[in-house]
Amino acid sequence: MSRSRAFAQVDVFSAQPYRGNPVAVILDGEGLDEAAMLQVAKWTNLSETTFVLPPTTDEADYRLRIFTPGGELPFAGHPTLGSAHAWIENGGTPRDESLIVQECEAGLVEVSHRDGVFSFAAPPLRRSGDLEGDFLNDVVAAFGITHDQVLSHQWVDNGPGWAVLRLGTAQEVLDLDPDLSLIPTAMVGAIGAYPEGSEHAFEMRTFAPGVGVAEDPVCGSMNASVGQWLTTSGAVTGDYKVSQGSKLGRVGSITISTDDAGGVWVGGATNTLFRGTALL
Repeated sequence: MSRSRAFAQVDVFSAQPYRGNPVAVILDGEGLDEAAMLQVAKWTNLSETTFVLPPTTDEADYRLRIFTPGGELPFAGHPTLGSAHAWIENGGTPRDESLIVQECEAGLVEVSHRDGVFSFAAPPLRRSGDLEGDFLNDVVAAFGITHDQVLSHQWVDNGPGWAVLRLGTAQEVLDLDPDLSLIPTAMVGAIGAYPEGSEHAFEMRTFAPGVGVAEDPVCGSMNASVGQWLTTSGAVTGDYKVSQGSKLGRVGSITISTDDAGGVWVGGATNTLFRGTALL
């Protein structure tokens, strides 16, 4: 039998309402099985829908299951920030005032909460290194570009299976009109630099046909793993900002910062725009 469960829909990575990436958060997911969660995710038809559950370890404040319309993800970035925001608003109290610990399939993820801004610590990469030739060829063909336009490429998989191409300019990224039918199972993105002195250092676009999302408006997990790649490779030094979503009418802004230990943190605005109950 269905019952009322607290629900919030949170806009993530934009200070302008309705211009970021929304996540639907079911704040009481107890008693729902995987099939039910997937059905809800298909119905909301957002890039992700999350379900908050009691943790299974004393180290975590809560457990999170994350679903796209195509299935469950072990980790995702904007759902992590949006769910942490909703959990705090719904009365959640972390063991540490400034640090929330989220349990998900990928492990424990730290989320800082300072001055009203949420940031998550990028989880370890599961896979790195250059893309294999055949796969790289397929992505280049799908993007409608030439190999000469690819400055570098990398597996940046922190759970969803991400790969990325680095192009020469932000405009080249914005100009992409990919044929995703050529890469139906891919989870891939492109990043390119803005001119020095711009508000944002890079433009990012993220394509996830592998989980039923043609283009993710603003993607925290890819920005996290690309941030790890760019900072550890020396391609970038210091903190920087990424713009994402303009091709979809969004105004996403992601801040990438590093701590004293070299860890990468991903932060941005979070705003609850819908609040109520879900009958599940």
